[in-house]
Amino acid sequence: MPITDFLERNAKLYGDETCLVEVNPEMEGRQGQKWTEFSLVEAEPDKEYRREITWMDFDRRANRFANLLLTAGVKRGDKVAILLMNCLEWLPIYFGILKTGALAVPLNYRYTADEIEYCLDLSDASILVFGKEFIERVESKLDRMPKIRKLFYVGGHTPDYADSYYEMISYCSSRKPNIQLADDDYAAIYFSSGTTGFPKAILHKHESLMQACRCEQAHHGQTRDDCFLCMPPLYHTGAKMHWFGSLISGSKAVLLRGISPRWILQCIDRERCTIVWLLVPWAQDILDSIDRGEVKLSDYQLSQWRLMHIGAQPVPPSLIHRWMQHFPNHQYDTNYGLSESTGPGCVHLGVENIHKVGAIGKPGYGWRAKVVDKDFNEVPQGAVGELAVAGPGVMTCYYKNKEATDEVLRGEWLLTGDMARVDEDGFIWLVDRAKDVIITGGENIYPVQIEDFLRAHKDIKDVAVIGRPHPRLGEIAAAIIELKPGSVCTKEDIDRFCLDLPRYKRPKEIIFDTVPRNPTGKIEKPKLRQKYGSVSIVALQTES
Repeated sequence: MPITDFLERNAKLYGDETCLVEVNPEMEGRQGQKWTEFSLVEAEPDKEYRREITWMDFDRRANRFANLLLTAGVKRGDKVAILLMNCLEWLPIYFGILKTGALAVPLNYRYTADEIEYCLDLSDASILVFGKEFIERVESKLDRMPKIRKLFYVGGHTPDYADSYYEMISYCSSRKPNIQLADDDYAAIYFSSGTTGFPKAILHKHESLMQACRCEQAHHGQTRDDCFLCMPPLYHTGAKMHWFGSLISGSKAVLLRGISPRWILQCIDRERCTIVWLLVPWAQDILDSIDRGEVKLSDYQLSQWRLMHIGAQPVPPSLIHRWMQHFPNHQYDTNYGLSESTGPGCVHLGVENIHKVGAIGKPGYGWRAKVVDKDFNEVPQGAVGELAVAGPGVMTCYYKNKEATDEVLRGEWLLTGDMARVDEDGFIWLVDRAKDVIITGGENIYPVQIEDFLRAHKDIKDVAVIGRPHPRLGEIAAAIIELKPGSVCTKEDIDRFCLDLPRYKRPKEIIFDTVPRNPTGKIEKPKLRQKYGSVSIVALQTES
């Protein structure tokens, strides 16, 4: 069954109940509103502190947008791109696209104008829905988007080259379009994170989206009493697929527009959130703010918060041990996945396995996994190889890129590009990205191992290890270290701390700088390689 059936079921069973809340903490003090199907024209939708919508109005909005697209000539198999910040409009637009039989094409809101042009062309999108943050980028490419035949603008003061989303849907029926969907129909094109160049277009069917729904609820047991706090961008599979647990259970979710420890805790308190998905930097910031006395847990009602889970990147065990000191009653889970596997969940730790913190876990609900060598033979237990996964959520292909598809698909198996090992209990441990492995003097060095070690240092906020060219050893490990605010640290301090590492794993260069991460929390190592890869760097003492 397609996931649109769950939305329609929820509208019938829980129609008057709140399903989505948008909180914009920068607008605190302004009056909020309940967003109904009749409040169709919104002058400045991002100027309210709080907006909410019921399941019935969510479904009606999706139907209205679906009917708008159909009147605009959208047909089954067409592609409709979404370029919006997280907002209350995002998910009804997404579901409206699915209800037409078209494919939703979410775009990264950090894309440059060139990347937007590239992704629209690659995906064959014919409709673009965009918000005010992207006016300049869209305008700069108006004459370079020949496949785009209609633009819908979500916001006030609609540009003259676009149609107003609010005005146009006000003329459309809220009745469900008479279009039958099947699991085998194409549903969406997502884009890879682009950390190795221009992103690839990832094609998924409705079956993949349904697998994400079932997998998320199986792992985290969402019920109608839960409330999920969603902060990562909805264009990415991670945030949306975790929200699918709220969809399948008919429970409330909150979109928080803005990230800070105080805003997160305040939102959990006011909205009675029970499940929160964090990225490593956000969890780190919360803990640091507590330790510095900038936030006091006693100021917030947090007793209902039952689960904190993290994904999108390797999780330092030291971070979780520290977290449990402040939040001893929390369940904790690590979720592993990639856009090619419909986001998180193809491997997960499980809340019952906190004793294995540091591992990514075992195959998730409906998934299989194995670690293989370069010839796709399964390696012995404990040996390092590439992680491969198989299950109903594996992508169909990289759209219009057979060569790249053939590199990662082996029948039903997807090669993840992550190096991993399996321990004696069957738990999978990430070692590193295959492309990030550093070979120094013939020895393989896995940067994640060094990064996890360094993050235990009391003055280090974040760290990235990259390989830099060396005339004799081929490569050496260089650690880019971001210090906590107010901390002072020297190269000698780091060198002394690293004496507990094997000699060949100790970073040969220490660079104090900011560690760049993309919106999904992944370290942008290509930026660091471009900045430091071929230039001799002197370790600097810095004060933040």
